[in-house]
Amino acid sequence: MVFHNIFFIRRKYGEIRSRVISDPRFEFRTFGREFDEASLRMGRLSMPVPEKVWERRSEEIYIVSATNDKNNTKIRDGKMDIKTFVTEKDGLEQWNPLMKGEFPISKDVLENEVFPAFAVDMPDLTKDTYTLDEFLIMVRANRLLKAVKVEKQRFGYMVNDTICEVGNVWINGAKLVTINSESTVLADILKTMKDVGIDGYENINYLQAVKRVIGMIDKPFAN
Repeated sequence: MVFHNIFFIRRKYGEIRSRVISDPRFEFRTFGREFDEASLRMGRLSMPVPEKVWERRSEEIYIVSATNDKNNTKIRDGKMDIKTFVTEKDGLEQWNPLMKGEFPISKDVLENEVFPAFAVDMPDLTKDTYTLDEFLIMVRANRLLKAVKVEKQRFGYMVNDTICEVGNVWINGAKLVTINSESTVLADILKTMKDVGIDGYENINYLQAVKRVIGMIDKPFAN
């Protein structure tokens, strides 16, 4: 089991590139104003991780829909990634890839995959392909959709054979801190949550966090 988890971790971090598909992973993540003590414990409990994940920065655009909480859509470096919620066990969430696309994106993909994932009316598509800017114009024209800028600064760890991170996140400029643990083995995540001291917090995914910041969901964060 340990060998399997280490294999999964290396594939996640890109050290091993293989066509073998690992089991779908589960995740606990939460957001709040600070997790200083938990972050310190996570760093001290962590095994060594590849240098390239010590710190990572990215700028992304999340597309959120007022009518859908099951599909998580983000755009980074001109590429669209949609993940869909699969199931929840022991308070942990499992998400799987639904589609991946690159801009310019085809009309067929928008019609058959992207807008159905938002669960909103289809816009009038008159072109064969659309640039990112053209796509965002359509998003902003729909009152049920929001394009939200998300900036991330993430610090990677590995505790109990689970992929972990602490991150500073700016959602339309509003700063939050996030902390997470993910693995194919639920027991390892639950142990990590307890060891780090985050087992008493609500599991909040990125889709929920973005919606809470922009007021699409009226709920508080973990702290």
